Amino acid sequence: MQKKTNYLKHFDNIMTINELKDVASQVRRDIIRMVHGCQSGHPGGSLGATDIVTALYFDQMQIDPKNFKMDGAGEDMFFLSNGHISPMLYSILARRGYFPVAELATFRRLGTRLQGHPTPVEGLPGIRVASGSLGQGLSVAAGVAQAKKLNGDNHLVFCLMGDGEQEEGQIWEAAMYAPAKNVDNLVAIVDYNKKQIDGPTDEVMNLGDLKAKYESFGWKVYECNGNDMQQIVDTLNITRKNAHKGQAQIILAHTEMGFGVDFMMGTHKWHGTPPNDEQAANALSQLKETLGDY
Repeated sequence: MQKKTNYLKHFDNIMTINELKDVASQVRRDIIRMVHGCQSGHPGGSLGATDIVTALYFDQMQIDPKNFKMDGAGEDMFFLSNGHISPMLYSILARRGYFPVAELATFRRLGTRLQGHPTPVEGLPGIRVASGSLGQGLSVAAGVAQAKKLNGDNHLVFCLMGDGEQEEGQIWEAAMYAPAKNVDNLVAIVDYNKKQIDGPTDEVMNLGDLKAKYESFGWKVYECNGNDMQQIVDTLNITRKNAHKGQAQIILAHTEMGFGVDFMMGTHKWHGTPPNDEQAANALSQLKETLGDY
């Protein structure tokens, strides 16, 4: 596999697409084991969004995991708006070196730093804001991106949102704000799996033409298959090339909830349901162990 252009600093290896896929497979194993271990959490969306965030942390973002700073000065920053898919983020942060991989075993345990929704209260490296109250992440990311511009910091800010989350009014306040203030170092991503906790998004609250809506607010909109690593990397490369050119950017990443585990795909029922012993074993049999289980 040909090596790719890569924007990482403080990371020795430029990863191939197949190597990124291997990381994503291990992250999916971590997700299943974490949610099964405590019998609580959200496997469906976590599995579906894994490829996107793996590409960000292992291919795209200029970050320094060993020297984490809350203000994020001099590096790219990521904000998870739909915080209920925390097991995915925790696994990626651990695998990227923010904290020990063994700590994943404490997910949702009493007194753990790995709470059900991420929070900075316990000082977990990689977490800068509490998230899980849906609709807030884009506002945070837009404000941080604007602060970077005011401070002369040319790094980018990324924000992942859910598609069901697009039903929140605060999303659209931020969607107006970013283009109006030329926040052109912001890249938003919608995990567009078309499902939410109560069913398909088009039945719960039809989003209509999401691409046209963001374009009407002044965003540059891209679409890709959010479970195709090559497409994700290619699209993220385009957003970096087009950053700082006067327009906020957003990717509608079409994903499958539960991706990688056949019986979790095609349904919203695994949004917040942990697998039992038999189901967990079945799921793990479908996911290659590539970096070693914790």
